[in-house]
Amino acid sequence: MATLDRMDIRLRALHLLEGQRMAQRLFARVISARVIAPGRSEGEVDDRIALIAQEEFGLRAGLVGRRFVRSGPNTVVGGRWPDRVIGAQDVVVLDFESLLAPYETGFARTVALGEGLARRRLVQDLAVVAAGAREVFRVNEAVTGRELHAEVLALAAKAERALGAWHAGRLTGTAPATHADAVRQEAFICPENDRPLRRTLEEGWRAHWILEIRLVDEFLGHAGVHTELLDLH
Repeated sequence: MATLDRMDIRLRALHLLEGQRMAQRLFARVISARVIAPGRSEGEVDDRIALIAQEEFGLRAGLVGRRFVRSGPNTVVGGRWPDRVIGAQDVVVLDFESLLAPYETGFARTVALGEGLARRRLVQDLAVVAAGAREVFRVNEAVTGRELHAEVLALAAKAERALGAWHAGRLTGTAPATHADAVRQEAFICPENDRPLRRTLEEGWRAHWILEIRLVDEFLGHAGVHTELLDLH
């Protein structure tokens, strides 16, 4: 196992936190500028987000053409998704994963357009489940990936939601995965991971985790996502 000094470990934590704080500021800027609007295509909103990220936050050029936005039925589509025009009553997911690649972390939020109470409740439920998961992690120093996943399932069920992914998070620096096959399952918050989440990795780094909550509204045919660092604030 590699030996790292406290400064190395602290600097990596600060690097992860800086990525999340940048994403939070970008999300707030996108909302305040009303970039997400009915009648605009997802592709148009993607390009506007890329320009804001480049001009205001110093992220490198070449982001135009990346996909950050899913709306309506596209929120439940796996892999690549078709461009569509955002509707007045849509659920819209903003996922800044590709923006945050240099920071080895992720950030996603869900926005409900219009006055639909069911869509607004989905956004509220995402925040409640995420807060509950963070609280479980906070109070249980020895919590395993399996145990936290079970708690997330219970929180989703309490909100009368289905959990729309096979896991509820992953190690920072680990690529997203849509299926459990052929992945290091100890790198995910999933039923197969019986290792404590608080641990030192083989490389010598302290494990830091990305919480990923995906809830599905099966009746309305859309999903919401809430992604952020689990153990750093």
